[in-house]
Amino acid sequence: MKIVFTPSARDQFLRALAYIRRDKPSAAVSFRQKAGKVLVRLRDYPGSGRILPEFPDSRYREVIVTPYRFFYREKDDIVWIVAVWHGAQIPEDPAEKPAAVLHNL
Repeated sequence: MKIVFTPSARDQFLRALAYIRRDKPSAAVSFRQKAGKVLVRLRDYPGSGRILPEFPDSRYREVIVTPYRFFYREKDDIVWIVAVWHGAQIPEDPAEKPAAVLHNL
């Protein structure tokens, strides 16, 4: 199993890291390390993320690296990270994203 970020999810993750780094660089390093550990676990156990409480019928799932939520979908031996949002944000249904953004997931 492989972990792949969509371009928009990669941008969201990098912006989160930059935001954290502005206030406390060591916290950004810690967050990056925690995210790496969670994503390695996700690579090995893609079903370990929870169903989105806001969209229980969605094919997307999430893992939480406090205070961020990583939204993903498994397809063809790839775990696609489709969004990275702060926990205070109200998420949109990932299924409603344009197909080009999600690479036809």
